Amino acid sequence: MRAIGIVLAGGNNHRMKELVQKRAVAAMPIAGSYRSIDFVLSNMSNSHIQKVAVLTQYNARSLNEHLGSSKWWDFGRKQGGIFVFTPAVTADRNAWYRGTADAIYQNLDFLKSSHEPYVIIANGDCIYKMDYNKVLEYHIEKKADITVVCRDMEKGMALERYGTLRMNEESRIEEFEEKPVVAQSSTISCGIYIIRRRQLIELLEKCAEEDRYDFVKDILIRYRNLKRIYGYKIKDYWKNIASAEDYFNANMDFLKTDVRNYFFREYPSIYSKVDDLPPAKYNPGSNVRNSLISSGCIINGTIENCVVFKSAFVGSHCTIKNSIILNDVYIGDNTYIENCIIESRDTIPANSCYKGEDGIKIVIEKNMRYKF
Repeated sequence: MRAIGIVLAGGNNHRMKELVQKRAVAAMPIAGSYRSIDFVLSNMSNSHIQKVAVLTQYNARSLNEHLGSSKWWDFGRKQGGIFVFTPAVTADRNAWYRGTADAIYQNLDFLKSSHEPYVIIANGDCIYKMDYNKVLEYHIEKKADITVVCRDMEKGMALERYGTLRMNEESRIEEFEEKPVVAQSSTISCGIYIIRRRQLIELLEKCAEEDRYDFVKDILIRYRNLKRIYGYKIKDYWKNIASAEDYFNANMDFLKTDVRNYFFREYPSIYSKVDDLPPAKYNPGSNVRNSLISSGCIINGTIENCVVFKSAFVGSHCTIKNSIILNDVYIGDNTYIENCIIESRDTIPANSCYKGEDGIKIVIEKNMRYKF
């Protein structure tokens, strides 16, 4: 493909609450065996993009470990591959990324040393499948300067945390508002952009000269009347992990047969780093209904409408409903859990009770199985 990829994976989101105390949003576990960033990397690989830069910053250790080998997404090749960039102290600068545009600008050498004519920029915290080739064909057909992938949201959705836009009959963007107090349009930006590489370099250098750091506010919104910026609408599944509730709902969606089939049974596939773990073990007395149980788990109790991640242990006479159990959690006997997210490596003592009364409850318990 005639494009390189840039994945923005360095942001922090306070609406994720305690879930981002030790990991980046792009490293959040999804659907039992995946991470949020796996979806955009799989889309890049399936679109035959050979060179991808991942820009990390906040709580990047877990994410960097996950990206340690590029072979899982078929980027292990002599030419191209995955390049992970974190903020670095140099003779010219010593600041962290101050925004999305500044993050790309601080790694401008990556753009200048590349030869592909186009750049695909995407966030690392969205769950979707996409062939970027179709968007690029649309971009070239429209003779656009920038193409923004967008989507119509359902009625009743809270739009104030998204960028909303309005297009004319030719799909050219006429209005773009970032995180409006009152949304005037139900069409949102999906955080996926296509732009010509040389033009991106010029815009980033101009932003740097004027001390502007945000890609949306200082490029898309500022130049919407000066550049040919078009929208490309999608209708397929797309979910942004913008809050703890969004994260919970995204995982619960994978309990639906049509969503699971769309991501994991229909071509192209979604890839992730593979752990060598045994299959889940269901001991006598266990009862599992409408749940995803990952490899390495040992189940003794009752589980209903749950997503249980790798290497979790569920004790005898436990009841777990409508919850997410993250990696390497130990749940003692006679425990009741409902409407909760149990943080990874937690040790839940026997005879405990956790229930989310007003929304989702995030449970963080000291891990008594390991000595630090």
